[in-house]
Amino acid sequence: MQIVITCFFILGCFAPCMFGRSMVGIQSTSYNVVNYGAHGNGESDDSQAILSAWKEACGTEGTSTLVIPQNRVFMVKNINLSGPCKATSIHMQLEGKIVAPQKNEWTNYLKVDDESSLISISDVNGLRIDGNGEINGFGSAWWKCPSCQRPKVISFQNCNDLRVSYLSIIDSPRAHVAIDGCSNAVFSNINIHAPANSPNTDGFDICASKYITIQDSIIGTGDDCIAINGGSSFINATGIACGPGHGISVGSLGKNGVHDTVEQVYVRNCSFTNTQNGARIKTWQGGSGYARKITFEKITLTKAFNPIIIDQNYGYDDFESDAVEVSEVTFRGFEGTSGDEKAIDLSCHSPVFINVILEL
Repeated sequence: MQIVITCFFILGCFAPCMFGRSMVGIQSTSYNVVNYGAHGNGESDDSQAILSAWKEACGTEGTSTLVIPQNRVFMVKNINLSGPCKATSIHMQLEGKIVAPQKNEWTNYLKVDDESSLISISDVNGLRIDGNGEINGFGSAWWKCPSCQRPKVISFQNCNDLRVSYLSIIDSPRAHVAIDGCSNAVFSNINIHAPANSPNTDGFDICASKYITIQDSIIGTGDDCIAINGGSSFINATGIACGPGHGISVGSLGKNGVHDTVEQVYVRNCSFTNTQNGARIKTWQGGSGYARKITFEKITLTKAFNPIIIDQNYGYDDFESDAVEVSEVTFRGFEGTSGDEKAIDLSCHSPVFINVILEL
């Protein structure tokens, strides 16, 4: 059955998104953070040791490997691993654990805000991170004040040709993984976990990025499993097990009158279990721009509330003439159970809600 919805008027809701060299094909110089003074006891501050090892790895011509060894716990205080690097590619072999300090022990604690990160990686091309390691943000102390500024666990800014796989990221104070201004990145086999009541703990928060793939991962949080924000295009999410959380969302877009654009989003073979939402698009009135060419298909639902939801009145109820255009959206092949009787919720804003296809 195919339902095509084109709105040129206001629609209501329709109910029932040191050092040592190793040769593996090519020469790579290895930098183990322990050789730079890291203790790995979970209590001493290992920030400077990791930064020193990073500086050497980044400054090496050719390829390099930064080793964070297994069976150790490295405590760091909001570090910035920055480029550009002389190395054509860097492999971060994260086998051990990286943990955040106590809340009041973060560097410049009083200045930590929503833009801060425990680990910030910026302006680095050709970076690969893997190793079955873990990063723990110890976010519970931060969640007690949902309205307060809170940091992320790891952020990637202006990084191209990025590959991140086989990592666990746990209990971020805010978003777990932030991707901003990046291109050609693949995240696979990532395990993200935070309690369902942890505020604003998005799994992946994508902004102003293109050609981003997130695949074969398990994400359970207190907010969106994946949030696709303004300036993003060619975003693919496949094989995602989401729950708990607020689903996979495009937006929110257009807040405070901003011009936002998102296009070419493809979500496929994903599952939502006990989530607040499933496939979601959310925009604010008063904004401008578009969310277009978006497909959710082959979706499995288990007691998921709002399996399909488009909300062009996100945030408040007052009507404004301007709105982000939502168009060329397809929902195809949904199966399973909803958490309540409302399976489809379309809150539309005329005339910027066109060509929405439901193939159920």
